[in-house]
Amino acid sequence: MKTGIKKLLIANRGEICCRIIKTAKKMGIATVAVYSDADKNALHVKMADEAVNIGAAPSRESYLLGDKIIAVAKALRVDAIHPGYGFLSENAAFCRKCKENGIIFVGPPVKAIEAMGSKSAAKQIMQEAGVPLVPGYHGENQSPDFLKQQADEMGYPVLLKAAAGGGGKGMRQVHSEEEFFDALDAAKREAMSGFNDDIMLVEKYLTQPRHVEIQVFCDQHKNGVYLFERDCSVQRRHQKVIEEAPAPGITAELRQQMGEAGLKAAKAIDYEGAGTVEFLLEPNGEFFFMEMNTRLQVEHPVTEMITQEDLVEWQLRVASGEVIPKTQQQLTLKGHAFEARVYAEDPDNEFLPSTGKLRLLKPPLESENVRVDTGVLQGDEVSVFYDPMIAKLIVWDENREKALARMSKALAEYHVEGVRTNIDFLYNLATHPAFQNANLTTNFIEEHQDHLFVSRQHDLEPMLPVVSTYLMLKRHSKLQNKGVELQSPWQAGNNWRMNEVHEEILSFVIQNVEASVTVSIVGKLENNELQLLVQTSENEYSCQGQLVENSLLVNINGHRSKMTVVEHEQEYSLFTPEHAIKCRLLTPDLGIDDSDEHHAGFVAPMNGTVVGLMVELNQSVKKGQTLMIMEAMKMEHALKAPKDGVVTEFYYQSGDLVDGGAALLNFEANAAED
Repeated sequence: MKTGIKKLLIANRGEICCRIIKTAKKMGIATVAVYSDADKNALHVKMADEAVNIGAAPSRESYLLGDKIIAVAKALRVDAIHPGYGFLSENAAFCRKCKENGIIFVGPPVKAIEAMGSKSAAKQIMQEAGVPLVPGYHGENQSPDFLKQQADEMGYPVLLKAAAGGGGKGMRQVHSEEEFFDALDAAKREAMSGFNDDIMLVEKYLTQPRHVEIQVFCDQHKNGVYLFERDCSVQRRHQKVIEEAPAPGITAELRQQMGEAGLKAAKAIDYEGAGTVEFLLEPNGEFFFMEMNTRLQVEHPVTEMITQEDLVEWQLRVASGEVIPKTQQQLTLKGHAFEARVYAEDPDNEFLPSTGKLRLLKPPLESENVRVDTGVLQGDEVSVFYDPMIAKLIVWDENREKALARMSKALAEYHVEGVRTNIDFLYNLATHPAFQNANLTTNFIEEHQDHLFVSRQHDLEPMLPVVSTYLMLKRHSKLQNKGVELQSPWQAGNNWRMNEVHEEILSFVIQNVEASVTVSIVGKLENNELQLLVQTSENEYSCQGQLVENSLLVNINGHRSKMTVVEHEQEYSLFTPEHAIKCRLLTPDLGIDDSDEHHAGFVAPMNGTVVGLMVELNQSVKKGQTLMIMEAMKMEHALKAPKDGVVTEFYYQSGDLVDGGAALLNFEANAAED
């Protein structure tokens, strides 16, 4: 399995670095990792044969220092550099310097990166190559008024996109002309921060499209193949959440048409290596070129699962000058695969990143059907400096229905403590009837948020007896460990009377909604199984329940079920067949309010950096006006005025690092608003 590459440096970190090292080792290639001060104990450092520190934690002071990385490669006599994805992976200047220093760049040639590096130039090339395009403006005139004029003529909604962008950065949907300039400013700031380039494109925003992309592969001998397609429609903030392959409902004819269009795009720029051509697919079968990513994609594992090909091995072979391992006719598609991106973030708080130590990290058991690609270990820190991905969970089975069942089960078995995660949210996605029926669009999350973020009282009613039973069992278990009986009057939450049935009001938060039920303990059976009567405002339920390790066995009015339970800092997630239910017991309200109304709502939602102060001190501001912008993990968060008023003091300035929870500013509402 040897290639011309004997020693490989991976100019990246985390999950993708670990993924590349695994294939390199399989091929007998020695590996070199680079790392920042924040990553000195990271998994990719431990896995590599050699590792070199290249700078401070911020990526601009370490992983983006191309010259320093090349110097390390030369000093260690490296044959090739694999850039992974992100960082320097689509940096033409870095690719050129590798070549100038006699180092193989595991990726496309400089001209191909340059051609696709500018979205506007890419559109022009694709138009000349006959690849269908979405209507839009991709020109050089960047006057805000001119861009708005283009948007007005196109008709709203439109999509603003950074010409040098990717990964959802520097993108904003604009639904009316009143929003345009604020959205443009935000997109340009994010683009400049992420890519040091704020040139923008304006495109017509299609309202019901699917995001379907073609995996292409070309070699130095003018051979090219496509390894079928992936559906990446389910997104939030233009970042993919769950990907799958093949795309549901795609006919063999449409697959061939899109595959050949993808190859046409690649050949138009003399492409080499792994690339992805992304299309928007309309319900009528029309598809339009969006962009081409000149690198390995985050979601490449689903393609690997359905083709049984190692795409990193293909990359290394092609970079060594070998011919593509298989022809188009030799490639086969088998079964169905899903990938869910497990992130340290809080879906209930606008998906804000979560930082902290991974006190517990227990992924599902890996097998031929379940794969976990990760770059972290239990005890590692999720820091503010990098993307908060914990892992990619990939599953495969012989058809979509079976693969989706595997995904739901694996998500319920994925246990993380120490940071907030999106696992509950992913579970709700995977079990949603519309997702199971493959009714997919890029607006899926917005269209189905009532189910994905269950909060209405009507929806919560069937969950109340389940949660009540679990919380009573959990309390019973804790008290029993202390040698205390649950029926003890000292534990009663009501006005206790001798010989009465033990009855109490149980108050808790379920899916961010406060709820109260009346619970009566009817009896206690063997194996610590409780019999309860649960009364809600609408119904009465006869319940039996038992805890077995991290599983809840429950019988509600004769309906028996079993579900996995995960505890996180006194908050519990119950994975039922329909939902992941999040709940916690309410603590008594002692009537103490220590909040400061001037700071309320103006605390840092995460560790991050202050990007900008958007108003002057004592300037009159309107409700909803942006006061300050913070950035963490490459994403912006705007703090807005809750009422008309003034900012009397900013506690931080642009560029300052801020700890999560820190007060950011002093705000005084107008007297008439109080």
